[in-house]
Amino acid sequence: MKELSFKGQEIYVGIDVHLKQWNVAIYTEKSFHKVFQQPPDASVLGKYLRRNFPDADYQTVYEAGLTGFSTHRQLESEGFNNIVVHPADVPTMDKERRQKRDKSDAKKLGKALRSGDLSAVYVPSLKVQQDRELIRYRCDKLAPKLTRVKNQIKSFLHLYGIDIPAEFKTGPSHWSKAWVAWLHSIQLAHTSGQQALEHLLEELAFVQARLRQVNRQIVELSRQEYYRDRVELLRSVPGIGLLVAMVILTEIDRMDRFESLDKLCHYVGLVPNVYASDEKERVGHQTRRGNSLLRRLLLQSAWVAKNRDPALLLKFGELTKRMNANKAIVRIQKKLLSRIRRVMLTGEPYQCGIV
Repeated sequence: MKELSFKGQEIYVGIDVHLKQWNVAIYTEKSFHKVFQQPPDASVLGKYLRRNFPDADYQTVYEAGLTGFSTHRQLESEGFNNIVVHPADVPTMDKERRQKRDKSDAKKLGKALRSGDLSAVYVPSLKVQQDRELIRYRCDKLAPKLTRVKNQIKSFLHLYGIDIPAEFKTGPSHWSKAWVAWLHSIQLAHTSGQQALEHLLEELAFVQARLRQVNRQIVELSRQEYYRDRVELLRSVPGIGLLVAMVILTEIDRMDRFESLDKLCHYVGLVPNVYASDEKERVGHQTRRGNSLLRRLLLQSAWVAKNRDPALLLKFGELTKRMNANKAIVRIQKKLLSRIRRVMLTGEPYQCGIV
């Protein structure tokens, strides 16, 4: 009796991933096979596919979400050719939006995978992904927390009519030791108020200490062989410091994955929304889709870079003749991104003054 074999054939599997279960839809090259629920375990799916479709090439897909890329690595360890897609990039009919079900989502993914309508997101190595978490913790958690505590302390002072000495009203944005010492010297009329202020100051000290600790860890990370040379290369670009360089390297990782500057701008989010119909076209604000951390830090870097690079300063001056400074700096931001792309692709330090 001849053994069953699907050698040379492809099996397409759409997976709607959830924490407690997976909804799986399976398609052959010509037909729909089955949709079912299973435990969130790639080995269970592997056993089913190898039993029912032995020797086939297994193509799987799921939407990026709660489990990140851990599910991707599980599926690949089972020998599947897996891709991860952005949920917004999955072709969806209006009926599917209005009657959303997990099994329907799995079927939609499997069908789109078979028809070749899906574009995979980039999956970084485990090292880069975990290095990225440290950088994001610093930028998205600690820095906003420090700002929030500082604002709470200032609000507390205003609430009780405590005047800030003139020498502390101007100067650098960071809080000096003298300023913090003055805060500790404040005496309120009642114990409860004094305790509330002390709690705020203790929280400030904790967050500042944690931020210093994480900053040191990021410096140590930047000195690793994997990053060291590329960090120095990026710091040759005006406006790019160590932190921004590490954000670029952990968020983008490999610059050659972008075929053009336009695709890189789409990834960062430096493109406008466009609404076109018939002969009318309206260009709106910047798209909300993109890497918000990169976009935010590159905007801050652009303000610094235009004062340090004569070519960018000249361009900024030309732009501000026909638009306001906030719009002009976005154009400078794109030029800065172009410079970053160039040095990462060529491996050559940036020379100031190049238009």
